[in-house]
Amino acid sequence: MTSHAAPDEDKLGKASGYPMGTPRTWFVDESVRVGSFTHQADIAGLFNGNANELKASSKPMPFGKVDKETDYRWAIDQQRGLNVDDYLARQRTMALIVVKDGVIQVERYQYDRTDKDRFLSQSMAKSVTSIAIGLALREGKIASLDDPADKYAPRLAGTLYGDIKIVNLLRMASGAKFEELYNGQDDLARFGAAAYSQDAAAGAKVITARAALQGEKFNYASIETEMLAHVLFGATGQNLSSYLTPRLWQPMGAESSALWRADKNGVERASGNFNATARDYARLGVLLANDGLRPDAPELGEIIPKDYLIAATDSTRHAAAFQPKVATPYFGYGYQFWTFPTSSRRFALLGVYGQAIFVDPAQKLVMVHLAANQTAKSGQTSMARELDALWRGIVAKYGRW
Repeated sequence: MTSHAAPDEDKLGKASGYPMGTPRTWFVDESVRVGSFTHQADIAGLFNGNANELKASSKPMPFGKVDKETDYRWAIDQQRGLNVDDYLARQRTMALIVVKDGVIQVERYQYDRTDKDRFLSQSMAKSVTSIAIGLALREGKIASLDDPADKYAPRLAGTLYGDIKIVNLLRMASGAKFEELYNGQDDLARFGAAAYSQDAAAGAKVITARAALQGEKFNYASIETEMLAHVLFGATGQNLSSYLTPRLWQPMGAESSALWRADKNGVERASGNFNATARDYARLGVLLANDGLRPDAPELGEIIPKDYLIAATDSTRHAAAFQPKVATPYFGYGYQFWTFPTSSRRFALLGVYGQAIFVDPAQKLVMVHLAANQTAKSGQTSMARELDALWRGIVAKYGRW
């Protein structure tokens, strides 16, 4: 725990005990943000459904922990020598964990959160959905990433997404005209309203305009992950939680169960809505840093298929349109993973309001950051730049950026 007052704790609901919101307020009202982002699975009626459970492992991945917290330093603009305390004093961070070689170097919580709370993933769940697609591909449940979505999800036939190749859904490159602004007036809101009344497959019908040919251009669109959930369901006969529990969550060694909000039909709202402890997010990061192997149990083999994971996270494998500084001014985009513009392979799982898992496989280095930022897009505040600067400082402790 930190000793200083956390940033904006009064605005975030401290006096009320950090309450959770309602289906209407949980995402937009900052006075319930901390409570909602750590109890989303408990919000009754959300998405017109309930939460699916991924049960914990009987053999959790062990974590060592340093006796004295590692002193990481970072810099931004003209400010040098900043440390973890400085970062937490400046940013609305609920949890921060740094793991190096399987050993926790830093573990901090703010806003009365603890290692027992389940933190909301936001769009980090997209990367978890991608892992499920990779597993189904390995098992032959999905024959090829070049197959169209409606081969496995026949209800998508006749929608704009029906003939989109799975690989182009993974790369957010359907070509659909889709605007995601988080203002309640965008295409995401139109899709969300339709998905609430029926489900995501039905919601696909409201997106009808095309802006590009599929595969040509990156355009971030949460609906495309929702389509992948229906592809996975059609290919395997299982929802994401049921499919991933024995293939990812338990073999990985999750210490606690995870919860994933679903629609009334039990299919997860896969573009976000995954809830897990900070330490279990760190375990996922360690698994990713070890290219899909569990370092304490290598006899389990590739829990995540290495060839799929490399294709998803190595920017040198990306087509030109998805390279760092091309897909976006900074990040590249793999199969629902963000890639850094560095010569060494580094990648991230990212979600709105400041959720992130940063992974450096070469250094077996992971940073988990769970937050309640003022705005959905952390680039609209100082958080995105300062989080990147903190990560650069942590990486620099062990080698070159």
